[in-house]
Amino acid sequence: MMGKQHTGPWAHGGWRSEPPDAEDAAAWITGRLPDDWFIGPPEVTIDRDEIIIAGRLAEPGLEDDATEADRAAAEAGRIAGFREPTRDRRIQIAQQIEHRYRRKVSWGAICGGTQELFTNLSAPVMTRLRQPERQVLDTLVDSGVARSRSEALAWCVRLVGQHAEQWLGELQDAMSAVDELKKRGPDLS
Repeated sequence: MMGKQHTGPWAHGGWRSEPPDAEDAAAWITGRLPDDWFIGPPEVTIDRDEIIIAGRLAEPGLEDDATEADRAAAEAGRIAGFREPTRDRRIQIAQQIEHRYRRKVSWGAICGGTQELFTNLSAPVMTRLRQPERQVLDTLVDSGVARSRSEALAWCVRLVGQHAEQWLGELQDAMSAVDELKKRGPDLS
């Protein structure tokens, strides 16, 4: 009789099972990061594939009458000044996080109104679409909005995310409530 089969990129043969629970990840990551990197706890965003860590940097001291272009350039400079010197340390910390939570780690920084992700996972997602849905994607490609069906689908997902942000937030809250109820239920194993 064969044992449990594991699927996904982390198990033997390049595939994995579901990653472990990451409920404590934001707290663990906050405790693991050097105190002098960010001016507060980092923003930690988690899904089943990736953990994004974005920390807020102190804003550059500019004159009150600085232009928006000067402000944006100063913020970009502050982010670049953080990115390069912390690279080796961020890699070490990411390896520890990846081992603990079995997810890829991406880094970013926020300064004033500027946010930059240094690395970001692009996960392939497979779907079956019927002709009307494919025609939508093909229209986006043919019009030059996207270079491929894959890019067109990503564009559609971003558009829905922008226009349905409140609804998606409510849906995520409801799913969290269901997860909490499941945890309080009987253990059937």
